[in-house]
Amino acid sequence: MTVREYNQCVDKYADGVFRFVLKNIKDSDISNDIVQDSFLKLWKHADKVSYKKARSYLFTTAYHTLIDYTRKHKFESPGSGIAESANTIDHGYSDLKEILDEALSRLPEIQKAVVLLRDYEGYAYKEIAGITGLNETQVKVYIYRARTTLKNYIVSLDHVI
Repeated sequence: MTVREYNQCVDKYADGVFRFVLKNIKDSDISNDIVQDSFLKLWKHADKVSYKKARSYLFTTAYHTLIDYTRKHKFESPGSGIAESANTIDHGYSDLKEILDEALSRLPEIQKAVVLLRDYEGYAYKEIAGITGLNETQVKVYIYRARTTLKNYIVSLDHVI
């Protein structure tokens, strides 16, 4: 990969990788660090990664870095997660984006990642399998389960009112 191709990758894919990471961890500073780390790894391996495979490489790297970060910091904040969201104040009105974000935050880590890659970033099942290290059938099952969970959460009147 040339310097020009690398710069094109930054222009084309930085926002998408950032959105993907941010949807998973909800912290823009850490998301920026993970994106920067992904691009740094791409730069270090530019001689081995072709321009056509750069997008997949970036999302794979960001995904694995995200998993490492999540595992490392999982037990550092005991008040985080579902229990914390249950103790929040009810504002009386929630728009669909807030409801969807809340539903996404309740998904298991792997389901959240695959549904974001499929529905937000537009990856094919085969590409998601390559990024996550799962086989294509597992990806389809996780996406189906995630969509079912999201649908059940969103259609519940308790979350809309």
